[in-house]
This record gives sequence, structure tokens and C-alpha cells, in this order.
Amino acid sequence: MSKLNPITIFWFRRDLRLSDNAGLFHALKGSASVLPLFIFDDGILINLENKSDPRVTFIYKTVCDLKIQVQAMGSDLLVRKGQVLEVFKSLFENYKIEAVYTNNDYESAAIRRDKLIADFVESRGAAFKSFKDQTLFEKDEILTGTNKAYSVYTPYKNKVLAKLNEFYLKSYPNDLYQSSFLKLTKKEKMLEISDLGFTESSLSFPAPELSSQMLKSYEKNRNFPYLNSSTSHLGLHLRFGTLSIRELAREGKKYSDVWLSELIWRDFFMQILWHYPHVENQSFRPEYDKIVWRNSPEDFQRWKEGTTGYLLVDAGMRELNSTGYMHNRVRMLVASFLCKHLLIHWHQGERYFAKKLLDYDLSANSGNWQWAAGSGCDAAPYFRIFNPMTQQEKFDPDLVYVKKWVPEYQSQRYPDPMVEHTVGRDRCLQAYGKILKKEAI
Repeated sequence: MSKLNPITIFWFRRDLRLSDNAGLFHALKGSASVLPLFIFDDGILINLENKSDPRVTFIYKTVCDLKIQVQAMGSDLLVRKGQVLEVFKSLFENYKIEAVYTNNDYESAAIRRDKLIADFVESRGAAFKSFKDQTLFEKDEILTGTNKAYSVYTPYKNKVLAKLNEFYLKSYPNDLYQSSFLKLTKKEKMLEISDLGFTESSLSFPAPELSSQMLKSYEKNRNFPYLNSSTSHLGLHLRFGTLSIRELAREGKKYSDVWLSELIWRDFFMQILWHYPHVENQSFRPEYDKIVWRNSPEDFQRWKEGTTGYLLVDAGMRELNSTGYMHNRVRMLVASFLCKHLLIHWHQGERYFAKKLLDYDLSANSGNWQWAAGSGCDAAPYFRIFNPMTQQEKFDPDLVYVKKWVPEYQSQRYPDPMVEHTVGRDRCLQAYGKILKKEAI
């Protein structure tokens, strides 16, 4: 490739699709031909303990499909592995790059990475341009009447719904500009997954499909984990951007207000993360970090393995360990059980979910764990403690879900509850109360 002709790089990250992709749309509409890029970031891969991590397999297969689609247009998708800055240094040595386009990310590590790359790109006389794509609203787009970030969901949602018109839901017509991809006669061979230091996972992934039938019954059925078709299982696709948030929100607006409100929760937690990055590791409400949490590796291990003696808790943890997925109602219960009954810090549970969940998303995971612990924004009061037995009776009354994941539940092999409900509840209230009542004085 001659360095005489200027090109634009489009950098894929959490937006692994060609259609309705904001940053890609703006790149394709620019004056220079577009060469797309995906980087398997060593800075991320090195922290993954499981060398057959299913998320790596999902990304790898998705990137392979993207490469095939781009090659069919007479271009190619560059796929690189390494430190991100070193990859860009190499690209600038081999191409005359006038701009790098991408889409916004809101995690502090991603923000630091993007500033590093933007500074480098601009030092080479090129432009770095980033766009909103993975959220309906971001950063300062939804603020209170006093121009502050919302920390309570309901008024945030109400403002979103008042503002959410066709402009914010309209898809970007990327297909009209596909001729702007850089034409290449020579195509690069795709990396093997073994080149990344990983092996392929045997887990199956949900298809990126959303049915109107599921949406219409979503409000009625969403709390019952034994109804496999009661939720969309699309969190993985939202996490890596294989589906457009605008497309999903249009469907929600058409068929299910409750489904749409779940997407707004996702936006809410992302803007919380952007405004309050300390929630990645610390409580949104700092007084909760003063609670004397228990340090019990044995109890934490039993929780992870699903041998707590509480049927719905154990079923959920075993589903997570086997499939990388857990029903949302059960996620709330297992999180509450760890923080409240076992009095183990929410961050330990959050980190375990980070390793296991296919749809792991830092903002939502931190937000929901802190909701369960009571330490977050819009938090449930600390004295709200789920009873694992009544939760099971209410949401899996015939034990359909339990029987699938805890088949030995009636045998002597199944353990007694590791802590009696009232004992765990009272211990939690005492530990929380010591700190929070003191803070309130």
C-alpha cells in the first residue's frame, strides 16, 4: 500500500457490526477511503485467567465474520494483536493516515487508553474523532434541573423518555456509503485464535434475535427463571455491539415499556460510571466502605460453587458456572445473599461475575452489585434483605429451574443452609446499622 494516498482508520471496539454504527458512518462519509481495524489488546488479554474464555471466542468469531463481510466489499479488516499504542505506531509507519475514527467508551481504563491514542494520533498531524454509539444518551446529555448528574433512576428515566424522540432512535445508513472502504487487491490472512494465546470455548452463544412475542410478554414473564424464552439473552450482543442499541430501543418502544426501561437502566449506569469513576472499585456511598465485612474464603467458595443450601441461590450460581449466563431475578438474589447473609463485600462478588458472565459489563455489574449491597446510587435500603426461600417459592414454585441445576436437592448430598436466614439477616442489620446509624447522626 502506497503512503501517497491518505486514508482514514476506523477502530472497532465495543461496536462489532457494519450496520448502524455511528463512528463508522462518519468515517465512511469523510473524504478519505476507510480501512477498518480491530486490535486484540494485550493489556486486556493478559488479565484473563481462563485461556478458553468464551468471550474471547465470541469476539474472535465475530471479528472473523466482520473480516469476511469487509473483504466481500473489496477491502479488508486489519486484525492486530499487541499493545494498542504500538499497533498505531506501526500503522503510521505503513500508511498515510489523516484521521482515526472510533466510538466512545466510558470505563476509566478505556478513557485513559483513548487519550493516549488521541495524543499520539494528533502528534502525527492526524485527527482523532470519537462518537456516541453504545448508548442512547451519554455523559452530560441527561442532567437534573441544576445541571448535575442524576443519581436516582426514576427521574433519570422520566427525562430520557421525555427526550427520546425519533432523532435518537434513527439508525445510521452505513450501507449507503460502503463504496468508501479502501479498495485492496491483497487481503491479509486472519489470525488463529491460538495466536492470541487462547483455545476455542465449547460454549454456545445466543443468536442476535429479538422477537416481538418475547417483548409483548416480557413484563409478565421476566421474573421467572424457568421460562427460558422470557428474556432476550441479548446482553452479550449489547456488550460487544453486535446489535445496535437504537434498533433494540425502537423495538422496546413499540412492544414493551418495561423492556425499554431495562435499556435505560443500562444507560443510567454508564453515565454514573462516567461521572463517578470511583464506583469501579469503591462504594458510591462512601460510608458503606466503613462497614466491617467478613473475610471468609470458605463461605465465598461455597457461594461460588452453588453449595449454600439455598436452592435458588445454588441453581443460579451453577447456571453461571456452566453457561456464563444467569437470569436477572436470580442475579439479584445471589448478590443479596453474598452481601447480606454472608456479609462479604460486594466487590468480591462483582469480580467473580466479571470472570464468569458472558455479558459482563463493568458499569451495569458494579451498579447492580451496589444496588444489592445498598451502597450504590438509587440503592435499595440496607434493611431490605431477600429471603432466599420465599424468593424460590415465588419465582420457581414447582422447582423447574432448581431441578435442572441442583438435581441432588432432595438427597443427603445436598447441604443444609450454611447460615439460617434470620441469623444472617440479623448479623447484616447489626453490621450495617453500626456504621449507617452513626453516619446519620
